[in-house]
Amino acid sequence: MSTSQIKKEKKTLDEIMKEDKWEVDEKPHIVVDYEQCEKCQSKPCLYLCPAGCYTLSESGKIMFNHEGCLECGTCRVICPLKAIKWEYPEPGKGIHYRYG
Repeated sequence: MSTSQIKKEKKTLDEIMKEDKWEVDEKPHIVVDYEQCEKCQSKPCLYLCPAGCYTLSESGKIMFNHEGCLECGTCRVICPLKAIKWEYPEPGKGIHYRYG
């Protein structure tokens, strides 16, 4: 395999992620206790979720959307108030990795 062929096959993370597919389950596999979130000062989920599923509203409240979740479990692990109930999606639902 030539160097030009290797370079041609190299993909960026964004390109790799675009190959993944999601079968969104109407029932979220993550449940957020928003009352607990209001007590959290650091809100690490905003900064550490690789999919950006957690956002902050104009009023300063956490908002969550499970549709782009990568199922890494980071939010469950880093939540200092244990406000996140996390389970894998139902079989056949969630992310389907297509690369590698």
